[in-house]
Amino acid sequence: MSRASALGFVALLATLPAWGQDTVVVEEEVSLRSPRTGGIQFRMGGYKPLIDEEPGLSGTPYKDYFGDESLLTFEVELQRYFYQGVGTAGVGFSAGYGEKYGSAKLASGVAAAERTALRLIPLSFNAFYKFDYAAFEWGIPLVPYGKLGLIYTPWWITKGTGTETADGGRGSGGRWGWGATGGVAFLLDVLEPRFARDFDSDMGVNHSYVFAEYTYADVDNFGGPGLNLSNRRWMFGLALDY
Repeated sequence: MSRASALGFVALLATLPAWGQDTVVVEEEVSLRSPRTGGIQFRMGGYKPLIDEEPGLSGTPYKDYFGDESLLTFEVELQRYFYQGVGTAGVGFSAGYGEKYGSAKLASGVAAAERTALRLIPLSFNAFYKFDYAAFEWGIPLVPYGKLGLIYTPWWITKGTGTETADGGRGSGGRWGWGATGGVAFLLDVLEPRFARDFDSDMGVNHSYVFAEYTYADVDNFGGPGLNLSNRRWMFGLALDY
């Protein structure tokens, strides 16, 4: 081997450690993605209780007092993931608040100067599954999902300032029921991948989504007498995996 060839071979060997270091850096960057253990949802939508559809009820008290409009409702749901493979499954607990104001009525049926308020706190515990495998493995950003759960909804009605009146202008209670939800989420990571990686490394948020969902809920003490808080509603919101 000539002197020039020997020097060239030595120079080639000198570059090999640099290549190895580059490979290690890439592997470390990939491993920096934080583990995914749960999620949180923030959602908003209308809630129109089916009070007027209660069997044996005379008249339409909800429509008479509150018109034909829904309560504006906000909800937050915390989720825990127990399976991550071909999709993600787990359990979630949600709590919300909704209210609607209307005109109080005198005994004669004439509208009074006071205002009547209906307030609800929907609570639910559910099991869910979302098919996010296609989003993570195939790059399809749409994630369909479903939920099935138990619901409990405390409620109260007030007149005027909300204090109890002599004529019984306040009532309260709680109703049990069940609900099924179907929805679809859009994975926002595809719009700004670099921001999504920074969000994960800085805040521990693996993925973010916007979503729309439809809920069918029977909240009438499983067919028992009393206030019917069943509803059929759309909700929209933001979801985060962490």
